[in-house]
Amino acid sequence: MAGEVKLANPRGFCAGVDRAIQIVEEALGLYGAPIYVLHEIVHNKHVIEDLRAKGTVFVRDLAEVPEGAITIFSAHGVSDAVVAEGRARNLRVIDATCPLVTKVHRQAVRYAEQEREVVLIGHEGHPEVEGTRGRIPGKVHVLSTPAEVQALVVADPTRLAYVTQTTLSVDDTSEVIEALVARFPAIAGPELKDICYATQNRQNAVKAMLPEVDVLFVVGSQNSSNSNRLRELGERGGIPAYLVDHPSQLRAEWLVGRPRVGVTAGASAPERLVQLILDRLAELGVTGHVELAGEPEEVVFQMPRELGAYLGR
Repeated sequence: MAGEVKLANPRGFCAGVDRAIQIVEEALGLYGAPIYVLHEIVHNKHVIEDLRAKGTVFVRDLAEVPEGAITIFSAHGVSDAVVAEGRARNLRVIDATCPLVTKVHRQAVRYAEQEREVVLIGHEGHPEVEGTRGRIPGKVHVLSTPAEVQALVVADPTRLAYVTQTTLSVDDTSEVIEALVARFPAIAGPELKDICYATQNRQNAVKAMLPEVDVLFVVGSQNSSNSNRLRELGERGGIPAYLVDHPSQLRAEWLVGRPRVGVTAGASAPERLVQLILDRLAELGVTGHVELAGEPEEVVFQMPRELGAYLGR
């Protein structure tokens, strides 16, 4: 089977994910194992398995953490109640929340302080959404579709604002914002460009690539929101699109009659997984690959103060 892979750029780790993983690794180096992390530090099972092997313990609830232990909050952020619980149990907390998620928290709190009801555009149950909702005093409405906008009941249509989950589809979010503005013209909210730069860049790269490929593979875990949004872009573009987290998941029949293969990776997927997928594609006869041009990313986030002094930053 002849064929060629086109690699989307940018792809894979974003600055927030890089920072979160580095926080865990540096904490292990500074304090030693075990280090406790509330929820998955990022949504990629290979990253989680690697960190677990180094002595990281991932927990679902702070009650599982011994009193006084080093505890890291994941990149998705946590609620005020979780922060308070950590203090009450004397946990030595390092906050790995992505700075762009923290920005959303601050926006939402400002709107609440203006006595506005807040609409949180996002997926119910996602850790980022739960963390953001738990930072907002007052009424919060979580929704993700224009239909839900039409069913929304608010106390005062003139005192309303919205914020967004950072890993959503830019297109879907645009539709929801348009529906909100059409129904509630006085609604306040950030500009669409305030959605995570990495989410936008990876989606734009896939959109640009779609006319040049016959099938799309997105490297990422099933619970990764931004990876799922990339797969959906392929489907919307009219080509088969698959989310794969390991080379063994690639099936030869997916390539039959589709010599032009597109590959990208979600923001929590390491580049080494992309290389393993390329190796598997080569075994299946798709041997060449081309790196496409894309938006350069030079964003670097500072480490939290608990590690900054140790790292000389």
